[in-house]
Amino acid sequence: MTATNAPLPRALNLIDGTWVPAASGKEMDVRSPIDGEVFTKIADSGPEDVDAAVMAARAAFDGGPWSKLTAAERGRLMVRLGNRILEEAEALARLETMDNGKPIKQSRADMIATARYFEYYGGAADKVHGEVIPFLNGYNVQVFREPHGVTGHIIPWNYPAQMFGRSIAPALAMGNATVLKPAEDACLTALRIGELAMEVGFPAGAINIVTGRGEVAGKALSEHRQVDFLSFTGSPEVGVLIQTAAARNFIGCTLELGGKSPQIIFDDADLDAVYPVLVNAIIQNGGQTCSAGSRVLLQRGIYDKVMAELKTRFEAVAASDSGEDAVLGPLISARQKKRVETYIAEADAPLVARGTVAKGSPEGGYYVAAALFGPCDPNSKIAQEEVFGPVLCAIPFEDEADAIRIANGTEYGLVAGIWTRDGGRQQRMAKAMHCGQVFINGYGAGGGIELPFGGIRKSGHGREKGFAALHEFSHIKTVVHNHG
Repeated sequence: MTATNAPLPRALNLIDGTWVPAASGKEMDVRSPIDGEVFTKIADSGPEDVDAAVMAARAAFDGGPWSKLTAAERGRLMVRLGNRILEEAEALARLETMDNGKPIKQSRADMIATARYFEYYGGAADKVHGEVIPFLNGYNVQVFREPHGVTGHIIPWNYPAQMFGRSIAPALAMGNATVLKPAEDACLTALRIGELAMEVGFPAGAINIVTGRGEVAGKALSEHRQVDFLSFTGSPEVGVLIQTAAARNFIGCTLELGGKSPQIIFDDADLDAVYPVLVNAIIQNGGQTCSAGSRVLLQRGIYDKVMAELKTRFEAVAASDSGEDAVLGPLISARQKKRVETYIAEADAPLVARGTVAKGSPEGGYYVAAALFGPCDPNSKIAQEEVFGPVLCAIPFEDEADAIRIANGTEYGLVAGIWTRDGGRQQRMAKAMHCGQVFINGYGAGGGIELPFGGIRKSGHGREKGFAALHEFSHIKTVVHNHG
């Protein structure tokens, strides 16, 4: 197992500025995906713990120390936390790798991105302005942006540290008090960042963290009547439950629920630039990424050429422990490994290539060799459903119209990639994509903290990142003053 230089977080929750065990005293084992071994425990929290955290956030927002800080003061605290994350980046990265299984190089990049969230939103905290609307004579109309109040955040296991920053930072920048329920499969860096937040001086109740099972602690948070807004990233099935709970309490929510994102390669594309991006976009983080490029659409004339190159590259990919040279680590859990292997075994398309599992990889780890399928029927299961593993589905197409039909032909709509040198085609295709984010001659943007991110349809709604996230975590108040 990859060693960590950071002390392991204790099996405690952060509630009202204090680290406390679950009220029941229950704890859960934490297994490393690298070797499947238990190496620490977390609190197995229940509704009473969630209630305590929510009420601590409520007190912090309703007249507590957090509510008394100016926007500039909130921003300074956030920048300070970003700096502490950078100072602890190597230890945090090693903790992330032990807990999540991703290669250490990816964990290091994640810590830089996590710090950037707090830098970016710390700098933005005092820059969300209202407006004055010209109206009738004798009236002055002002429009303010105000925080919702208490915001609940349920984040996934694939990017624990980054998701902490992505979800919590904009909420704090707007002045909300927060309650975080990280995924039980990987939450140690979230807990450690909570410790750093206390070190840099965040007031009690501004950030609360409660660990536990989604069906227990997550459910309690989503249904709590003192929560004013919900943010959730995870599966569409749980997204339905979150949205239902929000509707029952008449509150808003943002949902980011995954995708089946296409990369569309036209015959005039720069293939030397395409190849490494296509492979990385599906093996990065073990393919356990909502925006993974899991479908590659190839124009008919270059299909055979591109597939021959991809076959060679896939066969060279070795799943291994998460050391310095690793490019594909283990999946998060035995359950996820079984799920992905079932998709591969039952795929209704020809298997073109498999990678390997490196010799010497721990036997108990959750390793799955990368798989390339094609040609795939666009309506087949492997081309329609989110596998969430290192599995790439290749589909040939004839022309722009055919590519658009196939690309938009799933229930999802998160990200698309377009590869062509034709400027007019770039714009036509970008406009035709039914999704929230489009990349032209590239895919991904190193975290893209400044870039609004989110989807449509089964990929969810609302936007994270950029200034759009600040708008999600706030509401508008209009004040009309009749001064005669």
